[in-house]
Amino acid sequence: MNTLEQVKALKTRIAASIIGQEEVVDRLLIGLLANGNLLIEGLPGLAKTRAIKALAKNMVSEFSRVQFTPDLLPSDITGSEVFHQTPAGGEFHFDPGPIFANIVLADEINRAPAKVQSALLEAMEERQITVNGKSHAMEPLFMVLATQNPVEQEGTYPLPEAQLDRFLMKVNIDYPSVEDEVKVIELVRGEEQQAQGTKPHSETERTEQEVIFAARREIAAVNVDPAMARYMADLVYATRTPEKYDAELAGWIEIGVSPRASISLDKCARTQAWLNGRADVLPEDVRAIAKDVMRHRLALSYQAQGAGLDADGVIDKIIELVALP
Repeated sequence: MNTLEQVKALKTRIAASIIGQEEVVDRLLIGLLANGNLLIEGLPGLAKTRAIKALAKNMVSEFSRVQFTPDLLPSDITGSEVFHQTPAGGEFHFDPGPIFANIVLADEINRAPAKVQSALLEAMEERQITVNGKSHAMEPLFMVLATQNPVEQEGTYPLPEAQLDRFLMKVNIDYPSVEDEVKVIELVRGEEQQAQGTKPHSETERTEQEVIFAARREIAAVNVDPAMARYMADLVYATRTPEKYDAELAGWIEIGVSPRASISLDKCARTQAWLNGRADVLPEDVRAIAKDVMRHRLALSYQAQGAGLDADGVIDKIIELVALP
């Protein structure tokens, strides 16, 4: 199989254990192939953690999960210098924390205080952490997948805009359909039967990390026409100067998105095109991922919030107003 076929086989295996969340599986793969970090938001029980575990289980990778709580310390994530007794008298050695893995699940990230979030931020952005003045590099394949619950406010520490901006995409998870809910029941029942030994257990095929690196090299070669690059820049620029497009839109946006949004649009659009077997980026690739890339970077005005608008509705309006190349 070529690289694309191997990645599609990985997608199929992940989707087999995540019923009714095909778009979430797509976004997980795009984040992995685009070498970015994802923020996944949804109500409890909507398979956020399960989806991330399914990704890790179907790859040759080291997986770690950190349950974020208000009393968590930065060293609980990064690791710390620990004194080890030796024949010579003893010395300090660095004991790595759970951040030193290929796929890191930061569960309920908004429950951690600012110091912990900043430690995670360095790992996400710099691909290293610093302890006692010494830097320790992450693995070549490194991805943070953070989850949060949108309705709980008590005992939470909202992520600052600077850290939100470092996430390649923010993925929203919604309830499955009734038909998919039935399949979820049957899937979990089958897993319980396997665990109890009443149903044959199937071995999980795992994708090698080199497949991901090879895919990234191919994605880097995907062509972006200058007109397509201008289209992505126009979408971003419309969030900063909405009055040039529509008076109503101008009243909805408080702060536009940063240049990281342009960079993320380019990365994700090229990945989307590659997954669809194309060597060129089309407008449909940009539009498919525009909400995921921009929804967490866009600050809405009180007027928009009072009207019951969310970021997705505003981005839809921007896509409607910005001319196609």
